[in-house]
Amino acid sequence: METSFLPTTLPTAKPLPAFRTLSTTASLRPHLRPRTSTIRAAITRGRKEETVATVREQLEGCYLLAGIKYEGLTVKQLRSIRDALPETCSLLVAKNTLVGKAIEGTPWEALKPCMKGMNAWLFVHTEEVPTALKPYRAFQKEERVEETNDFVGAVFEGKFYGPGEFKALETMPSRAEVYAKLLGALQGPATSLVTTLQAPARDVVAVLSAYVRKLEEEAGSA
Repeated sequence: METSFLPTTLPTAKPLPAFRTLSTTASLRPHLRPRTSTIRAAITRGRKEETVATVREQLEGCYLLAGIKYEGLTVKQLRSIRDALPETCSLLVAKNTLVGKAIEGTPWEALKPCMKGMNAWLFVHTEEVPTALKPYRAFQKEERVEETNDFVGAVFEGKFYGPGEFKALETMPSRAEVYAKLLGALQGPATSLVTTLQAPARDVVAVLSAYVRKLEEEAGSA
């Protein structure tokens, strides 16, 4: 009689173990993570490309590009610098690598020596270079950051200027001074004209170009 009973140890139908459900959920996670990373990478890449495009756009019609060390400066201070600049100038905060990519293969590539540290970039779209540099010099003096936040370098007419060479840029004659110098040389004795012509080639070209523009403006208004 005892042998007629079914053993209590026989397997019975049971739901799938909980660990199988968990393993199925876990297996989905690796598929979700790459998608999130891909989206973030695409956004980052897009922003980088946008920055490079902005730099290249700013280089159009640019006379001078200068780097400024901004490490330690606040957002408020950077805003005050921007507000003080002439309308013909722009200040852009961008990584060295992105600016370097934008200027690659152009005359502005001479700026590569100062691609170090945290820099803001000053784009000068006017011939009046001293006027464009003056606001930042005033900021340095007012905030007492002459030694900690100076120009790191600049490129003008394809030539690189280090921090110690900015005096040459800041003392360039203005357009009015160029006009006066040329007119004085043309109207004065021949020795004055000879002296003018003996000046560095760049100064002579600037003087003659200014005079030509003046004549064109006078002819247009006649």
